[in-house]
Amino acid sequence: MPRLSDTEDAGDVLIAGGGLAGLFTALKLAPLRVTVLAAAPIGNGASSAWAQGGIAAAVHEGDRAEDHAADTIAAGAGLVDEATAHLLAREAPARIADLLQLGVPFDRDLEGKLAVGLEAAHGRARIVHVRGDMAGKAIMEALIAAVRAAPSIRIIENAEAYELISEGARITGLHALVAGRPVTFRAPATVLATGGAGALYAVTTNPAESRGQGLAIAARAGALIADPEFVQFHPTAIDAEKDPAPLVTEALRGAGAKLVDAGGARFVDELLPRDQVARAIAARTQKGEKVFLDARDAVGTKFPHAFPTVYANCMKLDIDPVRAPIPVAPAAHYHMGGVAADENGRSSLEGLWACGEVASTGAHGANRLASNSLLEAVVFGARVAADIMNASLPQVSASAPAPELTDAQMLDADALLALRRAMSA
Repeated sequence: MPRLSDTEDAGDVLIAGGGLAGLFTALKLAPLRVTVLAAAPIGNGASSAWAQGGIAAAVHEGDRAEDHAADTIAAGAGLVDEATAHLLAREAPARIADLLQLGVPFDRDLEGKLAVGLEAAHGRARIVHVRGDMAGKAIMEALIAAVRAAPSIRIIENAEAYELISEGARITGLHALVAGRPVTFRAPATVLATGGAGALYAVTTNPAESRGQGLAIAARAGALIADPEFVQFHPTAIDAEKDPAPLVTEALRGAGAKLVDAGGARFVDELLPRDQVARAIAARTQKGEKVFLDARDAVGTKFPHAFPTVYANCMKLDIDPVRAPIPVAPAAHYHMGGVAADENGRSSLEGLWACGEVASTGAHGANRLASNSLLEAVVFGARVAADIMNASLPQVSASAPAPELTDAQMLDADALLALRRAMSA
């Protein structure tokens, strides 16, 4: 890639974030000229690629979007925006069709129809997977290939946004560190798709890049933030000295794996909503007790082929899940709060949209329903793109070079470690 100037024309739309939400939005914006800033080499620093469960959608015979929405509302602890939940469920099948068109190899049954699995708090099987637990990786691979082939999209890697730019009341781009050098990017439309904040916790399933930077720069620019306290802990991360903690997909519990104590006794209904299962496990781990997910009877010798990602992660830690229960503990997993965004992803600041985990649309309430995360990214990515394409985008003027980072914008390694420990405690 040629060396960037101090101030870059980002085209029609600037997207901060190289995960599913950012890339899907970029593809839906064609033929507008789009620049995507990825904090790491594309696909490496995004939670999307690590997602194991799949995508929830009413695509199976007899299932209805209304039922999917009802399960979403029931899981959200009374705080879901019901209209948004219905919108999310209603548009899910069309977004699955988009991903199929991009070449995502979702699992199929013997009749060639999409195979669906059951996960916690869903009233019926409606999760589409790729090889059991590889949905996120497969979806990201398909999107990365499509984005790299799209002539309208420019990708800039190792670019971390640190300050939004405003021209009057309108956001007109942002400043980013690109391989450590400050660069200004200008565009009439800016989209935040920077992911969540799970890496602010010592025990997390999120990549190190998920430190809430998008939320922070939006807040500093004056954007309305909604429900920042709504953090979801996944009940089952592998309990080992590894950072981030490897996830054990909820699909295992949907397949019949049991949560047991050190004596092998079950102590909770495995298919309750995530918040309830996580609290039940935490009540024991905080007393120093060990908790295990036992898949020996439910999955057994099929484990290496049915759940290859979990199996590989276990074996790296000298745990053979075919023969032994997996030690598990809750880990910070998903942020339901974020930049307040409407049904089209518009923030409270003109010229700024947000989608994916950085946004708070009200779709999840205080507890996200399993496998609604990847779905949220594609549903609202498509809606953001449609809204921008229908908007009248102004010209933006040139800007002074990016300012140096202030101490308040820098994270000292020791301070970050202390913060992560405090957050988990």
